[in-house]
Amino acid sequence: MQQNNTPGTAFIIGHIKVKDPEKWAEYCRRVPGTVAPWGGEVIVRGTRTGVLDGRHDYTDTVLIRFPDAQSITGWHESPAYQELIKVRELAADVVVISYQG
Repeated sequence: MQQNNTPGTAFIIGHIKVKDPEKWAEYCRRVPGTVAPWGGEVIVRGTRTGVLDGRHDYTDTVLIRFPDAQSITGWHESPAYQELIKVRELAADVVVISYQG
């Protein structure tokens, strides 16, 4: 498998169950503006088409790439994203996980 990640690259994976599609759409529109200042980029935002093995109860997934783990922490703790979490909590049940690439 080819990786197009530079050393230190880190990722956020969000597993999502949408509760309010209108609020979720608002959240999705606003997220890119909060990740850009931290060098983040939304790579994939999609709806599950199937579960090939095991069990996965979430309907949607997002993958966001950051330059490093410190950028993830900065983004997540930023006032801009902390304000957006309020919208996210109304819009969906979300599990957010960070990974080093």
